[in-house]
Amino acid sequence: MIRVLVADDHPIVRSGIVGLLAMDDGLDVVGQASDGAEAVELATTLRPDVVLMDLRMPGLTGAEATARIAEAAPEVRVLVLTTYESDDDILGAIEAGASGYLLKAAPQEEIVAGIRAVAEGHTVLAPSIAATLVSRMRQDAAVKPQLSPREIQVLRLVAAGRSNPEIACELFIGEATVKTHLLHVFEKLGVSDRTRAVTLALELGIL
Repeated sequence: MIRVLVADDHPIVRSGIVGLLAMDDGLDVVGQASDGAEAVELATTLRPDVVLMDLRMPGLTGAEATARIAEAAPEVRVLVLTTYESDDDILGAIEAGASGYLLKAAPQEEIVAGIRAVAEGHTVLAPSIAATLVSRMRQDAAVKPQLSPREIQVLRLVAAGRSNPEIACELFIGEATVKTHLLHVFEKLGVSDRTRAVTLALELGIL
């Protein structure tokens, strides 16, 4: 028996979801929440297997509630069930720790199958959601920070284990100039140290 908590701020919608789940003998709705704060409270006290979470609720949003549940009760899985499928909504929910993202327009059997899959530790995404995520990842991958040729030279020498004085000597520039180039590299890559700058540049294919 899979224990489910349903979180949705619309009473009629919430009742409809509960009724849908009640038709399956393998699912047990152990609680209902009308907002994000209540969802967190019930999830941490009832410890259901799965929280069926709406996203846009008054006060604490579904994504915020998901993040708090993931921190307070990491064994509780969250499956987002919403009408919204914007990039920000999807990424916000996934980054918060949701194990799946389905739309309320999905067929009943798809929602039930999603609950079962998430309860077993799998990740579930509606086809349109998966397509959106893939598209977003491709766009992000295509946007690389633009480092100048000199900045790349400096970073390559950092990757080779050279110190700032050694880099300055090899490139015939002042040590202060080396530091300036590195600061620009850190800023462009959004990092704060040499090691992360090198590893990220390798990941992005800059080096």
